[in-house]
Amino acid sequence: MMLKSALAGATALASVILTTSVASAVTVGFSQIGSESGWRAAETTVTRQEAETRGIDLKFADAQQKQENQIKALRSFIAQGVDAILLAPVVETGWDSVLEEAKDAEIPVILLDRTVAASDDLYLTAVTSDLVHEGRVAGEWLVENAGDEDCSIVELQGTTGSSPAIARKKGFEEAIAGHDNFKIIRSQTGDFTRTKGKEVMESFLKAENGGADICALYAHNDDMALGAIQAIKEAGLKPGEDILVVSIDAVPDIFQALAAGEANATVELTPNMAGPAFDVLEAYLSDGTAPPKWIQTESKLYTQADDPMKVYEEKKNLGY
Repeated sequence: MMLKSALAGATALASVILTTSVASAVTVGFSQIGSESGWRAAETTVTRQEAETRGIDLKFADAQQKQENQIKALRSFIAQGVDAILLAPVVETGWDSVLEEAKDAEIPVILLDRTVAASDDLYLTAVTSDLVHEGRVAGEWLVENAGDEDCSIVELQGTTGSSPAIARKKGFEEAIAGHDNFKIIRSQTGDFTRTKGKEVMESFLKAENGGADICALYAHNDDMALGAIQAIKEAGLKPGEDILVVSIDAVPDIFQALAAGEANATVELTPNMAGPAFDVLEAYLSDGTAPPKWIQTESKLYTQADDPMKVYEEKKNLGY
């Protein structure tokens, strides 16, 4: 009888411990834009790794580049009563109503890598790079390295209406302003994808004397740049020489292109937005500590001089 009582007591205690553990686990909904780029895939992988390391129950929703899917996901997270929501918004506008719903439900929302055009009392914080700064760094590199002759630039923009597309364009234009020999002659969205980047670059090449009249390509992300590099090669030109290539994100494949001399510069966007996000979330949930409204991540310029294959080896297993 004593043994049975002891076993019963141990079972009951284990049940209490398990129940307490489950009850205390933090549940976070993560609405991801999709997987339009290698960088986006890496952000998803790193976010899942960070959640697992911290014992966070992460509920993941892939929006496939559609805002309506993200809004549905957020409403589903709210209905489930999650403890917090991570949102990588596909575009800047149109979030007020659903963010109000999260606020009314007392569910803090943290923006990852992109911002929204909404009152900042509707979200806890935004963890992003300085997107304008990224574009400015890319433009400054081009101004410093393209020489004094006239330089006609073609631009592959990101998704229309997204904060990176808006800000990276703004920063680049600020950098080349006042340098009359630099001019953007064509600019079109490549939707942040490699396939669309190649397609749009093909049209640029046809429109500009087979590419002979193009000095440089500025792409809002590396995946579009990599697609464009393929188009340049198929047109019989040498990317990195005949047409300079500068882009943003620093995904592994761009370092192979840098090593091959087919790309010239990239500005890094770290995929680890979740680490800082979870740090501030844990503090907020434990004692109500309110973080600043913007947490800035580092942006770093890489060129062909930075041992690109070494960087490639460091990055290739991060989920890109």
